[in-house]
Amino acid sequence: MSKVKYYYDPDTLSYRKIEPKKSRRYRNISLFTIGSVISGIFGLILLLNTNILNTPRELSLQREAKNYELRFELLNKKMEQMEYVLANIEDRDNNIYRLYFEANPIPEEQRKAGFGGVNRYKSLEGFNNSEMIISTTERMDIIQKQMVIQSKSLDEITKLAKEKEKLLAAIPAIQPVNNEELTRMASGFGWRSDPFTKARKMHRGMDFTAPKGTPVYASGDGVVKRVDNNASGYGKHIRIDHGYGYMTLYGHLSKYNVKRRQKVKRGDLIGFVGSTGRSEAPHVHYEVWKEGERINPINFYYGSLSAEEFENMLKYANQENQSLD
Repeated sequence: MSKVKYYYDPDTLSYRKIEPKKSRRYRNISLFTIGSVISGIFGLILLLNTNILNTPRELSLQREAKNYELRFELLNKKMEQMEYVLANIEDRDNNIYRLYFEANPIPEEQRKAGFGGVNRYKSLEGFNNSEMIISTTERMDIIQKQMVIQSKSLDEITKLAKEKEKLLAAIPAIQPVNNEELTRMASGFGWRSDPFTKARKMHRGMDFTAPKGTPVYASGDGVVKRVDNNASGYGKHIRIDHGYGYMTLYGHLSKYNVKRRQKVKRGDLIGFVGSTGRSEAPHVHYEVWKEGERINPINFYYGSLSAEEFENMLKYANQENQSLD
């Protein structure tokens, strides 16, 4: 109830009631109405930004959104771990595996390259958390691409390792005659005295003296290319193609134990010591060829000799004595 106001009228010597003007009353009503509306709007805004008026469905969706945000955070942490492990594998791949097998490292820009061209993530735009979703999805795509590149690289390394294994098995690496059956290493690679003409002559192999019939073994994996007596001076001899540019020759044999085109492994029995062809005594004349050139076989016995045995062989091989063929 509004207060009633009076004023003193000196003419009548009495108090008279003050009647409010209608314009002021209308103004007061308008101000009250406007104030009420403004207060209501502010109150509504406040309520809409709190959980007081949210429906159970809205509250459920909010909790679900919060849960998704938490999952995205956990996913990003897992991706960080994946990126760390992948970076470690890539480093070993470039600096150990590919280096060992003499393969070119994969460029960093190729490993880390993104995706150009069309917008791959257009369908993810327009949501409340689009930026986070797009960033995480792009990060996952890049990790997936890096894993594909690394997988192909490891496939290549596996192939190179198999080739390396074949190469190591093919390289002539043992003596053609066992030490236990060897009488002596008669002559090495180099200038030697010819047993028939006594002239100084280049001896392009090694002579292993052993009794007639002593087993002769393949010094590496390969395919038998020749088994015949048609080469001048070698008598009955065998030639094995080991691949990778290597070939070995075993001369002056008494008998064969292999046929042409036959595949052999290192250590397989291929023939027997003899003295056929241009030979002074039973022995095996052994040669190693690389890319068509005859090279010193002394450098290829790492698979059968100890350090002491190799030192003794080196001593005898360097003596400029008389060869046996």
